Amino acid sequence: MSFWLQWFCGTFLHTLLLLTLAGMKAGEMDSQYRILAVFVLLGSVPVYSLLRVYYKQDGHLVGLARLLAAWMVLLAGLTVLAFITKTSGLYSREVVLTWAVLGFAVQAGLYVPLHTLARRYYREQQTLRTSLIIGTGDLALTLADKLVRERKEPMRGLVRAGDEPDDTLYPIVGSLANLRELIAEHRIRCLYIALPLAQAEQIEGLYIDLLDANVDVIWIPDLNSMMLLNHSVSEIGGMPAIHLNESPLTAYPTAAFSKALLDRSLSLLAILALSPVLVATAIAVKLSSPGPVLFKQKRLGWNGKVIKVWKFRSMRMHDDTQVKQATREDPRITRVGRFIRRTSIDELPQLFNVLQGHMSLVGPRPHAMAHNNYYTGKIEAYMARHRIKPGITGLAQVSGYRGETDTLEKMERRVEHDIAYINNWSLWLDIKILIKTPFTLFGKHIY
Repeated sequence: MSFWLQWFCGTFLHTLLLLTLAGMKAGEMDSQYRILAVFVLLGSVPVYSLLRVYYKQDGHLVGLARLLAAWMVLLAGLTVLAFITKTSGLYSREVVLTWAVLGFAVQAGLYVPLHTLARRYYREQQTLRTSLIIGTGDLALTLADKLVRERKEPMRGLVRAGDEPDDTLYPIVGSLANLRELIAEHRIRCLYIALPLAQAEQIEGLYIDLLDANVDVIWIPDLNSMMLLNHSVSEIGGMPAIHLNESPLTAYPTAAFSKALLDRSLSLLAILALSPVLVATAIAVKLSSPGPVLFKQKRLGWNGKVIKVWKFRSMRMHDDTQVKQATREDPRITRVGRFIRRTSIDELPQLFNVLQGHMSLVGPRPHAMAHNNYYTGKIEAYMARHRIKPGITGLAQVSGYRGETDTLEKMERRVEHDIAYINNWSLWLDIKILIKTPFTLFGKHIY
């Protein structure tokens, strides 16, 4: 409800601003501006929701940054649409540019008071949601940390349910034997069941016993010991379903479309902007040593599909039947190749892979086929990194895991970041990684 209220108010104001500016410019509101207002209305809902613009737990600075990012993505999408449909000439540049600047300003001015009120209401509601956790094990402690430190929920304590350890930072207020007295004494509104799988047989009995207790009962399944991938909970024909392993691209089709739109729009703009660099590099590579300008290598893409990843050739022609990662002072690398590898210019042709839809701007870096065969079985969930499109850059790369991975431990850290990216994927995360990427291009481990 908070999202829709803030979105409606912000959209109403910047749409009114657009139509007012158009009317002042032409003396009347031409039809193309009314059409533009409709596209803004339709496009802002998925963009703002995916970037979590009005997320109630954000501070004002983070919220304004999300708002700015969403506004820029929306404007970029409209620009690409106007370019494709050849309708950009119908609009006054003065009107559009003024609206782009003032449109964000009016949204930002409205955001601060509305977001303050929304957060205050949320905190008031949270103070009424007093809770208890049944269980004292690791799962219960993890849940307690989430409730107290992240959700700021008034959690009264833990309830002992068996022979679990009592070494905890949180108070143990009693046991299952006096659960009803604890609910009444602490005025509990929400009861969390956080028992290990070994005690799962108690859950049904607790549920039946608490049906008339006037509390919300929430079961937290003990899945901590499992490697989960983009897990979620849904309903299938009235039956609850826990999704243990799911690709974000199939789980959220609308979000996947937005990611593809962002990828292809930005890659097209980047190709146009960097065309002089692309042409100059192609000439330099051709003159540096005999061989093709582009190096195309088979790698695994989304869901294990084999794709050909493009790069500017940085090495002399050699027998590549045995794939070997580049190392410092590698004799196979040309002088031009050393420069374009150090500056990551050799990766720029992958913008065409993104435009083709085989890659994304952000995602796990695609590894050589031989490396996939080697690490599969040595690193847990290694192949799970292919459940999303590979990227030119990724969370692992901006976290310090670029370049050579000469030990198993380094590759394990890279894979951990790739899995974390899939589990936490959002357009906002993609944008943050894209912003951080230029600052990682000159790492000492890039050869």
